[in-house]
Amino acid sequence: MHRGYRFLSSLLLTAVFAAPLAMMAAARPQDDKDRKEENRQGENHKRYYDKHHKDYHTWDGNEDRAYQRYQAERHETHAFVELNSRQQTVYWDWRHSNPDSR
Repeated sequence: MHRGYRFLSSLLLTAVFAAPLAMMAAARPQDDKDRKEENRQGENHKRYYDKHHKDYHTWDGNEDRAYQRYQAERHETHAFVELNSRQQTVYWDWRHSNPDSR
């Protein structure tokens, strides 16, 4: 009879210690929501190198808004990644001459 209680108590003790570890390893639903929302907004936070000005630009929400202004001025609807290198250089030139108004 004592062996049964000893086995049961060790099983219970193992479960008590294993439960928090299992909970930490499980994916959290809000993490997926954050990624979906980030992708929906078009913010990929990718870095692009501007050869002409020799600097990097991080594509975030701010850069996305600036690119939308740039497209509106030119009546274009192309995604930045679809542009060839010459067209991207033209955008970076525009971007350097039109900084954010903060």
